[in-house]
Amino acid sequence: MAARDLTPIVDLTLEHGTGPFRTRHPVWSDLRPPCNNACPAGENIQGWLACAQAGDFRKAWETLVADNPLPATHGRVCYHPCETNCNRGEMDAPVTIHAVERFLGDLANEQGWDYPPPAPPSGKRVLIVGAGPSGLSAAYHLTRLGHQVEIHEAGPAAGGMMQFGIPAYRLPRAALAAEVARLERYGVRIVLDHRVIDVKSERAEGRFDAVFVAIGAHVAQHADVPARDAARVLDAVSVLRDAGTGGRPSLGRRVVIYGGGNTAMDAARTARRLGAEQALIIYRRDRAHMPAHAFEADEAQEEGVTFRWLTSIREVVGPSLTVERMELDEKGRPHPTGEFESLEADSVVLALGQQTDSSFLHDIDGVEAKPDGTVSVNANMMTGHPGLFAGGDMVPSERTVTIATGHGKLAARNIDAWLRGGAYKPPPQPKVVKFAMLHLPVFSDVDPAAQQRLPDEDRLAGFGEVLAGLDQPAARHEAQRCLSCGVCFECDNCFAACPEQAIVKLGPGNGYRLNDALCTGCATCFEQCPCHAIQMVADTASEGSPR
Repeated sequence: MAARDLTPIVDLTLEHGTGPFRTRHPVWSDLRPPCNNACPAGENIQGWLACAQAGDFRKAWETLVADNPLPATHGRVCYHPCETNCNRGEMDAPVTIHAVERFLGDLANEQGWDYPPPAPPSGKRVLIVGAGPSGLSAAYHLTRLGHQVEIHEAGPAAGGMMQFGIPAYRLPRAALAAEVARLERYGVRIVLDHRVIDVKSERAEGRFDAVFVAIGAHVAQHADVPARDAARVLDAVSVLRDAGTGGRPSLGRRVVIYGGGNTAMDAARTARRLGAEQALIIYRRDRAHMPAHAFEADEAQEEGVTFRWLTSIREVVGPSLTVERMELDEKGRPHPTGEFESLEADSVVLALGQQTDSSFLHDIDGVEAKPDGTVSVNANMMTGHPGLFAGGDMVPSERTVTIATGHGKLAARNIDAWLRGGAYKPPPQPKVVKFAMLHLPVFSDVDPAAQQRLPDEDRLAGFGEVLAGLDQPAARHEAQRCLSCGVCFECDNCFAACPEQAIVKLGPGNGYRLNDALCTGCATCFEQCPCHAIQMVADTASEGSPR
């Protein structure tokens, strides 16, 4: 029996390939990695990972802080949407980007690195109200652009909710303090214990050319839960603030936390560290519908926190709580069932969200405040009052440290443009590279570098950091797992695969050049590029170019 011919049949009517005429040619052009696209702070993640995998940690850190001045902090507290979107997750596991970021931030703190020099002085002064993540970010970027910046902060320390809301077991205060100190060395003046009451007066007296308001959401949201007979009902913001400043709020042996967000998880884990034998989180919906990140709930459970899902508190009378069983409709909304039960607790901590107190802005012409305390801004992040900008928790948005940091950078660019008599226009972004666009025949599964955790039994002994950082070999190993999606890393696959030797190497860091006279447009280089940094584009002549 004759062997079957497996040679594919080529239909030459569909597309011109190699031959006397060429209809297309390769172009090297960087596209947008999904991690960069997902980062609320706008970091060039692929860029600094490339430097880290080469072992140039100083350059990696400088590339990182071009967008985000607080990597040691963000490497600990960011919820890393970059990793959720990482194409590597389609193969084995996402690159542990936050761990490498933390490593770079910690290394910079240990080595005493300072930011690259700022631009020449512009002669302009900017007042920032609030030293939280958005204010600190804006201050850094404005200083980098050459402006003189002064922050007025109502609290006794800079950091906002990073200082007073995030527990020390997640963010050691020394790491945050080192990054704030670097900002001050850079030229940012921070005035503490200075509550701004009259923005217009402070702007005039300080001769500030613009103002950026970035106070955090420090006001606990009101809960309609009747409480009487000296019931000990506290709000989570106050508990976390007290614990964050070295206090030990008295919560008792049995603590109930009401809420299902990340603040509720932090309050419950803090209660356990303060000596509570029982920390029970009550939430009116189920785990699938809770706003907290899943890993936050997992870590709380590891530390002995228990959960009561589909439950609502109806009344608190002394140590007794009346709770009602809830049920969800087809849209996930909770509804009461009329089934009641009593629970006992020494204290109840309400973690039902926070609001911003923007009342000090209400008498300023053009400022439009909303019921939740946020204010309206235009596309340039300016309120209706000329020169008064706002961001972070002050504007309607998801409230996270990294989103606030991104707001600060964007506000700085808009303020800079306004001060110079123009308007900031974000540059156009190339398309995002999806996993299906990659060609990865030479990549194999590589386990991510492991981060060590404190043993469960040691966590509750105090507020020591739960998660350890990476050492240099582990950080470099993790950076090397990056697929460099959409960005050429000079792997030479195209150079080696070209059958016509039409690709010319230009030397390290300079990429490649096409010898147009030799290229046949066969697209072999395109098919061999692992990261999709080569695009096949049509030749300008409609009928093709002679070879």
